[in-house]
Amino acid sequence: MKKNDLKKFKTLLTEKRDEIIKKAKQTLEEDMTLDANDLPDEMDLASSEYLQSFTFRLRGREKAFLDKINKALAKIEDGSFGVCEECGEEISLKRLEARPETNLCIRCKEDQERMEKDYS
Repeated sequence: MKKNDLKKFKTLLTEKRDEIIKKAKQTLEEDMTLDANDLPDEMDLASSEYLQSFTFRLRGREKAFLDKINKALAKIEDGSFGVCEECGEEISLKRLEARPETNLCIRCKEDQERMEKDYS
């Protein structure tokens, strides 16, 4: 892979990582507190608890996404970025542009999804 492409993907992944961290900090600072005194009735309290729970689930998913981003950044550093972990083939540039954090080529990803569908 060309150095320009690696630099572009590194910048893109770093921006994604920074955005996730920013959202996580915002959640900790603003969304962690739920004061029952600010909510006039049980319905408002239940609604706020639901929204808080939903926000935390989203942040949990973002944590998994953050792990993938960090792995992709590490692969850029060690020179293995853009190589499928399953078959060892190069991942197409189009796929990497769509999902730069991916670790599988499109063929192996489709195989993985078929297996998951068959066993679910």
